[in-house]
Amino acid sequence: MTSLTHIAKDGSARMVDVSAKPVTDRTAVAQGRVRLRPETLALIRAGNAKKGDVLGVARIAGIMAAKRTHELIPLCHPLSITGVAVDLSLDDATSSVHVTASVKTSGQTGVEMEALTAVSVACLTIYDMVKAVDRGMTIEAVRLLEKRGGASGAWRSEPPMPPTKKRQGRGR
Repeated sequence: MTSLTHIAKDGSARMVDVSAKPVTDRTAVAQGRVRLRPETLALIRAGNAKKGDVLGVARIAGIMAAKRTHELIPLCHPLSITGVAVDLSLDDATSSVHVTASVKTSGQTGVEMEALTAVSVACLTIYDMVKAVDRGMTIEAVRLLEKRGGASGAWRSEPPMPPTKKRQGRGR
């Protein structure tokens, strides 16, 4: 395992100096989901939430969050983001809203934290907008899917583990 880059030799936290790194095109994609009751999903689909357009507001919140990541996460560099896309889809089979964020920059450090922050804040916004009708929602599976650019090159996550099935009958 490599050493942690945000820890100085004396053990103190530090912001990594990226000034010697070359500027390259960098992208990151993250995902997450909000599980909710089927009735809540139907409310979102119909556009009948009392607070307004749940998906539209969550999309804007995710974009804004990506742009402000350095203000929220200690030791993150302020970046000149060149593109952010937040996509939301409704999934009846799992009664959830899936959120995917893609972030781009041309710079000296990556945008993984920006993509993860965009997903997290979009999910929190969905929760906030419909919590009056469904406080039992869960925010799940927030993770980095892929990143490209920089010295470490491209990386892609392994597919998620399939859900475990409950055993029928008596257990041992």
